[in-house]
Amino acid sequence: MNYLFAPMTVVGLPVADSPSLFPVRRVYCVGRNYAAHAREMGFDPDREPPFFFCKPNDAQSIVPVPAGQCVRLPYPDQTSNYHHEIELVVAIGKAGKNIAVDHAAAHIAGYAVGLDMTRRDLQMKMREMGRPWEIGKAFDYSAPVGLLHPITRTGEITRGEVVLEVDGVTRQRSDLTHLIWSVNEIIANLSTLFELQPGDLIFTGTPDGVGAVQAGQTMTAHIAGLTPITVAVA
Repeated sequence: MNYLFAPMTVVGLPVADSPSLFPVRRVYCVGRNYAAHAREMGFDPDREPPFFFCKPNDAQSIVPVPAGQCVRLPYPDQTSNYHHEIELVVAIGKAGKNIAVDHAAAHIAGYAVGLDMTRRDLQMKMREMGRPWEIGKAFDYSAPVGLLHPITRTGEITRGEVVLEVDGVTRQRSDLTHLIWSVNEIIANLSTLFELQPGDLIFTGTPDGVGAVQAGQTMTAHIAGLTPITVAVA
């Protein structure tokens, strides 16, 4: 088949103890899934069901972070309030629609550490105007993701410390037990809206403590049991 120009290259994430890459199909994100973060953003977490937004799945947005390396992200245009949000990333390995909560784990391929980088000023402006968040969330290089750990090695991850440091100073610290909606509940809910497919990634939400980073600063993101990632802002 001939195309007018070369089609988009599939982004592949490195997989622990494997020469193969995980091909990214779609990227879903859960909004305000930690109670403390919902409150710091001005919302009541006890009254809101899960909601979702998406990031592009191309190489301009997804940034694989190899184990032991520091990846540099360019400070994005059109913002003066560039925020970090550490998140557990869940990789889908089995297709499904209207998945029951009790069966959700069977659709998980693995887990990774990710950052949902955000142009907060643009996001808030769009929110105030009742418009979509894309310019605040779906910009270039907005989704660094670390080494993918297969669930066959980790088992289900339902607890564990979540920590993000900027230049060695802790900004975000929580535990996966503080998720409002569990990973399995997220998968079940999302699968009523979209048919999930192998290659999908789900960013499961960030804890409180989100804040701005500047050019020259370095972020280190840790989730217990997973390979941490280090990202510097250029």
